[in-house]
Amino acid sequence: MSIADWPVDERPRERLLRHGAAALSEAELLAIFLRTGVAGKNAVDLGRELLTRFGSLHRLFAATLDEISALRGLGPATYVQLQAVIEMVRRSLSEEIGERDAMTSPRAVREFLRLSLGSRPHEVFVALFLDAQNRLLGSEELFRGTLTQTSVYPREVVKTALRYNAAGIIFAHFVPRHKMGVMCPGFLCARRKHTRRRARIAA
Repeated sequence: MSIADWPVDERPRERLLRHGAAALSEAELLAIFLRTGVAGKNAVDLGRELLTRFGSLHRLFAATLDEISALRGLGPATYVQLQAVIEMVRRSLSEEIGERDAMTSPRAVREFLRLSLGSRPHEVFVALFLDAQNRLLGSEELFRGTLTQTSVYPREVVKTALRYNAAGIIFAHFVPRHKMGVMCPGFLCARRKHTRRRARIAA
């Protein structure tokens, strides 16, 4: 049955306007994003199919273009829209964390990097530049890896740190999950293998 044929107070858009986004199920939220269904399935049914196929919103957000395009009625346009929404949310949350919290605990660093790097398909080396109170001045992806390695050049790291006039640095080496050979978020795997160290920069 088309959503247009549902009672008005049961339609996802009307429910969101009346009760707020938190009142909707994940399938209903996806339906609003998708806007339309496909032959034989309305947008809510399609949202449920996506959740069943990928198992969770997190895995859906990490899906590749090929995985999205393999589903009937979806393709590059859906993938592009999804990536744009994810990136806007990630940047917003990263800004909030960076402005609100000092990077004084492993948890704060982990949450910031999870938001910043969570869906990267490639290996990267990232530096977080801090002021004297461990507040975030900026973060930069300094180097991007190939299929087999990531090259890091100390001179470039120092130049970037001096540009920020940073008092401290946190390094992070991110390895995406498909390169780790396990089904878990890449950063969580990488942090077990690689130690992030804070280094003071001489004036």
